[in-house]
Amino acid sequence: MRILITNNTLDARAGSELYVRDIALALLKRGHQPIAYSSVLGTVANELRAATVPVVDDLAAIALAPDIIHGQHHLDAMAAMLHFPDTPAIYFCHGWIPWEEMAPAYPTIRHYIAVDDLCVERLHSTHGIDPNRIRVIRNFVDLQRFKLRDELPAKARRALIFSNYVGEGDILLNLRQACAERGIELDQIGLATGRGEQHPERVLGQYDIVFAKARCALEALACGTAVIACDAAGLGEMVTPRNYENMRRLNFGIRCLRNAHSAEAIGKELDRYNAAQSREVSLRIRAEANIEDAIDLLLSTYQEALADPVESPLSKEAYLRPASRYLSQVASAIKARAPTTARALIEAEAASLAARARAQQAERYLAEQQLSLLKLNTTLSEQQHQVADNRAALSEQQQQNARISAALSEQQQQVALANAALSQQQQQAALVDASLSEERLRSKRAHELLQQERLQRESLEQRLLQRDREIAAIHRSTLWPLINGLYRLKERLWNTPLAAIRARKAR
Repeated sequence: MRILITNNTLDARAGSELYVRDIALALLKRGHQPIAYSSVLGTVANELRAATVPVVDDLAAIALAPDIIHGQHHLDAMAAMLHFPDTPAIYFCHGWIPWEEMAPAYPTIRHYIAVDDLCVERLHSTHGIDPNRIRVIRNFVDLQRFKLRDELPAKARRALIFSNYVGEGDILLNLRQACAERGIELDQIGLATGRGEQHPERVLGQYDIVFAKARCALEALACGTAVIACDAAGLGEMVTPRNYENMRRLNFGIRCLRNAHSAEAIGKELDRYNAAQSREVSLRIRAEANIEDAIDLLLSTYQEALADPVESPLSKEAYLRPASRYLSQVASAIKARAPTTARALIEAEAASLAARARAQQAERYLAEQQLSLLKLNTTLSEQQHQVADNRAALSEQQQQNARISAALSEQQQQVALANAALSQQQQQAALVDASLSEERLRSKRAHELLQQERLQRESLEQRLLQRDREIAAIHRSTLWPLINGLYRLKERLWNTPLAAIRARKAR
């Protein structure tokens, strides 16, 4: 099947642009022949071409009429339907607010497709579309790209703002404050900060909580993160099993964003973090929002439109009157913008004149500043010369200090040598003192020995003297001659015969 898909732009990586890319690649994978058309091409168009999907900004480049037109955004969709008046079409509405999402009435449109309940309401309540011609195909996720992360931690540690519209300002300050108060690290990706992410599926799973809406919220939920509905339009709730059904029916979009971005309100939603509940929501998203199921439903809608062919032949009025009515609607919208544009031009011219005056004043101020700068340069030059002189004096002083340091070092070496010699002399003196001490000890011991010998000699002399006295007393005794005679008698009578007997025995 040849399918012509239109979109307002195919440049920046925004919601409907990526929607076109995803369905075109899915249809191509199933063997169909998608063709993308927009009057503004760019980044997404290049991605489609790289994937071998034809992309054009001139419908005349399509020589073979498509089998069906998948229309998104009325200007480009009506251009395609007018160019291929015999081709049946379906028309998608992706949003409640954008003027580009206005639904035109044209005879070749067989069905109007809404991505959520709010778009259904816009179609039948503001564009008069018969509810019987409205179908709902909810947004989807490519589960092959957006893998389920591991279980969330009990306490959230990292959060991410995933939005093309939240930039520097009060919203971001309040988000940072609420996260910082809870010890949560906050990062941000999106076009508003200049940090567009070509592969969000590679980073979403690294975070515990993601602030996002619509398609971004859906992709974050599919990765297993907790999601708080949030964007520049307002703050919503943490997605839980209790509110999931209602938020899914509203595409996690603008009708969910009812609260102001106060730090208190953001903190209240952060405090609702529950790992188990977020896991339950993620598993449900992966069961209900698979791109393959959405493509099945889309192809069924194509077949239903083809089964209800354009009535043939239609009169010119059948084509031209709806086209005229559409042009009238577009003209009214453009004219409504015209006074604003004129006022903007006048204001811009006035701003330009004021800017010129400010520029002239700035030039005068710049001239004065240049003169002051010249004077400052002169003063600076003089100061530089003075600094150079000071540096030379400092260098000389440093050299003198170096010489003094060298002399001091030499003196310190000499002192060190003297200290070493003194230490050696002290050691020798200590050895001499030790020798003297030992000699005194030996002399003391010798003196003690001499004293002992003198005492022993005196004692011996006294004993000898006593003995001599005793012997003298014995000699003076009257018994001494008797004892002496008895001793000599014993010698003659006993000792001499006994000695003779021992002599004979010896022979």
